[in-house]
Amino acid sequence: MSVHAWSISLDDREKLIQGAFEAKKGSYSPYSKFPVGAALLATDGTIIKGANVENASYGGTICAERTAIVKAVSDGKRSFIGLAIVTDVASPISPCGLCRQVIREFCSLNMPVLLVPGDYPQPLQEGEERKAGITEGGVRETTLGELLPYSFGPEHLDLPRQ
Repeated sequence: MSVHAWSISLDDREKLIQGAFEAKKGSYSPYSKFPVGAALLATDGTIIKGANVENASYGGTICAERTAIVKAVSDGKRSFIGLAIVTDVASPISPCGLCRQVIREFCSLNMPVLLVPGDYPQPLQEGEERKAGITEGGVRETTLGELLPYSFGPEHLDLPRQ
């Protein structure tokens, strides 16, 4: 399934991408050496940034995506319309499964998710056809629903039981 229509403007897309790069600067990743930045766009236009924060007790580590969600929710923001994620890797990297489920708690399945290469913007070579889902600057544009198909969400808790 490919996404063709976006609910965010090109200006918001660029703000999200730049926000993710800014967030990555705050990464504390001495163990994995894998800094990640995430930027979440709230419906009021606010961009909330998060970076991964590691811990010597690895289970205490929190990913950038969850950092952004937790910051936003603890500040009273619970409605979002876009997310951008960036690492230092030259190809777009997807959020882990735990992050996908936490994102699912607060975001719609058709929310745009921008997976940004670390060397953004990647130049488009003349005559080069982009891989499916890869758009301007080398960004993989997808949705939460594509990242987490057949997901379980808060609405399922209200379903009738036998």
